[in-house]
Amino acid sequence: MNNKIIIINGPNLNLLGEREQSQYGSDTLNKIKETCLKKSKELELEVEFAQSNVEGELVNIIQDARKNFDGMIINAAAFTHTSVAIRDALELFKKPIIELHISNIYKREEFRQKSLISDVVNGGIFGLGSDGYILAIISMQKLLIK
Repeated sequence: MNNKIIIINGPNLNLLGEREQSQYGSDTLNKIKETCLKKSKELELEVEFAQSNVEGELVNIIQDARKNFDGMIINAAAFTHTSVAIRDALELFKKPIIELHISNIYKREEFRQKSLISDVVNGGIFGLGSDGYILAIISMQKLLIK
């Protein structure tokens, strides 16, 4: 079974727990990571986390992931709405990808309602808070065993 996935987090997600708790909840990225590692162990998945506030670093992480991972979960955060470079890197991945957002981008400001990456991923999870990460891991496991 293919079982190695990467969870990529974009800009400002390192400040989860501090910023806009009404939108993003009170869980920190470290807490989310701990919860994800526990769930992935139950599902016999190997998970690596990455986070960057820098667009080019995220592109490099995505490109490097092609060689080392069987699937990807990405919360591109604000770059979801602005980065053609991240979209193009994702398109080159050629393995299962799940787009994830803690908040429901379709219930937010108009500029946040357009995802540049949705058309190059297998599916998306939006607006379910930090639980979305767990749902994404479960969904990824199912995609990998098909």
